[in-house]
Amino acid sequence: MKTLDDFKLKGKRVLIRLDLNSSIINNKVELSMRFKEHAKTIIELVKKQAKIVILAHQGKKGEKEYLESLEQHSKILSKLIKKDIIYVDDLFGNKAINAIKNLKDSQILMLKNTRSWDDETKNLTSEEHSKSEFIQRLSPYFNLFIQDALSVCHRSHASVVGFAYVLPSCVGRVLQKELENVEKINQKLQRPFTLILGGVKIEDYFGIMDKYIGNRQVDNILTTGAVCLIGAIAKGIRLGKEEEFLEKKDLMKQVPKLRAYLDKIELPVDFAIDVNNKRKEILVKDLPSDYSILDIGAKTIKEYVKIIKKSKTIFIKGSSGNYEKPGFEKGTKVLLEEIGKSKAFSLVGGGDTTTAIEKYKIKNLKNISLSGGALLEYLAGKKLPGIEVLK
Repeated sequence: MKTLDDFKLKGKRVLIRLDLNSSIINNKVELSMRFKEHAKTIIELVKKQAKIVILAHQGKKGEKEYLESLEQHSKILSKLIKKDIIYVDDLFGNKAINAIKNLKDSQILMLKNTRSWDDETKNLTSEEHSKSEFIQRLSPYFNLFIQDALSVCHRSHASVVGFAYVLPSCVGRVLQKELENVEKINQKLQRPFTLILGGVKIEDYFGIMDKYIGNRQVDNILTTGAVCLIGAIAKGIRLGKEEEFLEKKDLMKQVPKLRAYLDKIELPVDFAIDVNNKRKEILVKDLPSDYSILDIGAKTIKEYVKIIKKSKTIFIKGSSGNYEKPGFEKGTKVLLEEIGKSKAFSLVGGGDTTTAIEKYKIKNLKNISLSGGALLEYLAGKKLPGIEVLK
């Protein structure tokens, strides 16, 4: 795949796909790590005197975090790069096209949410998307398409695969680094290799467990979050009150699937329960409990830290528990801090994990992915439409 180094960009119109999808609190878009990382690619394009047009999305239609306008996003990015971004509340109409045609070298334009156009999210091939009105209207005005977001590459959406089919294309700096990090694990793996899997999206982990267990490349699979809770139930341990939460989140259906991995994964020996808003530790042998389980316990943290210290490659994704509740951040915080201290090559999966990193100002984590599901699919060896079309 080509990178920015393969093109002369001065005076060229470039269309770049970013992922600026972020949390919204009180109708305000939150500054996230995605903005900070993508800003680096935009700054490079400005220095190389390209004419830059940004495509991005925010939420899905019908969901509370959907915004048709990306004006807030343009203002946040403007502050980071210290340069005004022109925002046009249009995607491929006359307003958008006129603004694109009038761009000068080093100017930046952001268009409205790609998902404001209903056909954006149709699951079509790159060739089919390339024939759509969106791609046909805009592509003639560009010299290059840049994909900079691994987090959207597992979706065969118009803005992800359509432009890359008809325009010279390359990866941006964020995506380039993401792919290099995965290659270090898949092609240059140093053992012992430790996977640390947490959060609630249990079904996302079966692919990478199958791959690395099947290849006999993984030495430790440490479980936290809902993964270890479902693992405990699969082992025949009754949790008590916490099972109500797992039922509510529709996670109990993962019990039979996880049962097949019990001899390959590490489960906690203790947990932290919420007793009147205070942390209390409880051994697994003392379950079930009438209280909610919100974190892994101190003994488990100690054992997991020992394994982290011996590892030469580490991949972590998902929080260890409800880290946003005071007193229950310990598992998430300590494991991430220890990985930051480690000399091992480490890759941190995006989503909730990156939120925790920012919240607790975890230092020295060099390789933090902006992607969640797409990263796991790529690590598992799946072909991603947004990557394949760039080849």
